[in-house]
Amino acid sequence: MNPRALRYLTAYSADVQHQASELLAANKLGEIIKKRHPDKHTLSSANLLYAYAQEIKNEYLRSSPPISKVIYDDKIHVVDHALGLHTFISRIQGNKLKAKHEIRISTLFRNTPEAFLRMIIVHELAHLREKDHNKAFYKLCQYMEPNYFQLELDVRLYLCHKEQYGDLW
Repeated sequence: MNPRALRYLTAYSADVQHQASELLAANKLGEIIKKRHPDKHTLSSANLLYAYAQEIKNEYLRSSPPISKVIYDDKIHVVDHALGLHTFISRIQGNKLKAKHEIRISTLFRNTPEAFLRMIIVHELAHLREKDHNKAFYKLCQYMEPNYFQLELDVRLYLCHKEQYGDLW
């Protein structure tokens, strides 16, 4: 087994890492993930992705600042533990300060289940209100996606599987 395969699970308990390691070694992790999330999403274009993120934002964060762009970005490397990025850009135009919020999602997630994409978008949208990964941030993530923590684990397990055996969808 690839020794780096479990690097996506370093924040999890030794028990979770051990279980994942055994499932990876037996090549059973992919089956479990596929059973939970059988189909990939159909949000392949930037317009569809933006509309999807905007729909979630309007439902849960209506009073938060608007998002100007949601795109897949092939420059985001999961190696740096980034699944997506929220960028805040400020510009001065005349005597006004203009701010733009952009969400960039790794192109790795272009062909994954909708639940994975939703978890990443929820995470990045939560940064509109909470800049740090603190208790309030994760409470907001769970408010927008009650299954947030399970989905985050599933995404990280998928990344372990992908590194060892390749894509599932």
